[in-house]
Amino acid sequence: QWATIRIEKGVKKPQPQILKTPAANGIIERDETPMEKEIARLHRVDFEFSDIFYFCRKGFEAIVEDEVTQRFSSEELVSWNLLTRTNVNFHYISLRLTVVWVIGVIVRYCFLLPLRFTLAAIGITSMIVGTTMVGQLPNSSVKNYLSEVVHLTCSRILVRALSGTIHYHNKENKPQKGGICVANHTSPIDAIILTNDGCYAMVGQVHGGLMGVIQRATVKACPHVWFERSEIKDRHLVTKRLREHVADKSKLPILIFPEGTCINNTSVMMFKKGSFEIGGTIYPVAIKYDPQFGDAFWNSSKYNIVSYLLRIMTSWAIVCNVWYMPPMVRKEGEDAVQFANRVKSAIARQGGLTELPWDGGLKRAKVKDTFKEQQQKNYSKMLVRNGSIG
Repeated sequence: QWATIRIEKGVKKPQPQILKTPAANGIIERDETPMEKEIARLHRVDFEFSDIFYFCRKGFEAIVEDEVTQRFSSEELVSWNLLTRTNVNFHYISLRLTVVWVIGVIVRYCFLLPLRFTLAAIGITSMIVGTTMVGQLPNSSVKNYLSEVVHLTCSRILVRALSGTIHYHNKENKPQKGGICVANHTSPIDAIILTNDGCYAMVGQVHGGLMGVIQRATVKACPHVWFERSEIKDRHLVTKRLREHVADKSKLPILIFPEGTCINNTSVMMFKKGSFEIGGTIYPVAIKYDPQFGDAFWNSSKYNIVSYLLRIMTSWAIVCNVWYMPPMVRKEGEDAVQFANRVKSAIARQGGLTELPWDGGLKRAKVKDTFKEQQQKNYSKMLVRNGSIG
């Protein structure tokens, strides 16, 4: 707070008047008037050349700042909190504040980082060794119990390695066996945040390297569902394997992140419908990180996993809130897409996140032609409707 006040006092240049205009949607003030009302002001029976100005303006708004790509960059802090000097609001204030920042760097890199790295190494090694040993036991309640003990213990060690401070709310709604836990996705550590409080069966693609070693060890002790790259493209095969898992009420709940990619802790984007076609009970979970202590978002387009983990482990701490929400089931007459949207809306409301209809795949892919065609259809329907009225 003190640093924020100093920053505000240090700004001597008057800000342009345009920046004082309230713009709740970003750096520009958008006109959210629907296309039907916007064009209806101008005329209204047939196509007119002036109609293109509406689409041009919307295009310019998207170029300046669209609501999708800004969700894939780190959440901007309100004030500088001694974590970094890259905040756009930061500029040199005083020698005293600079000295404090330098001391913070020394503490985080020279003291906290070695301790955290040691804890992480202990946690990962214990996970591999423990699950491998448990995996040699015959299937029984004892094996399941020991597997849960190993997973919980190692996950809690890894959370300590991140200096994690996690607040779990409404624990009476925790996912139960035979169910499906779905949560918004901000970081690869989301899974550790949740397994710190309970055991889950993970779903994901088979990897190589250290991650592959961990996957092969853990699957011996716990019924995780790992897919080969060729299998993941076969939706029917994936659905079949997940349904078989959910049908067994003795197995751990499946943990799925339906967005399919990491979003920057401000929004929830489109949930893929596959998780909601399986059947069974859905247990929604909302995760919200506090960016003042450390930026948990993984911008995979900018940082590889090693660089990301280094940034995480050199933050002061990872602080977040986790809300377990009441279980939800698919209503009669509701398709998978509608069910997914209903669950997404509930998670967004609980976590105080912005709900967006866009596919997180736009992080690396172009907009599908179907989205463009939908706008064309809406425009043509509007003309036909207005023409019939005339």
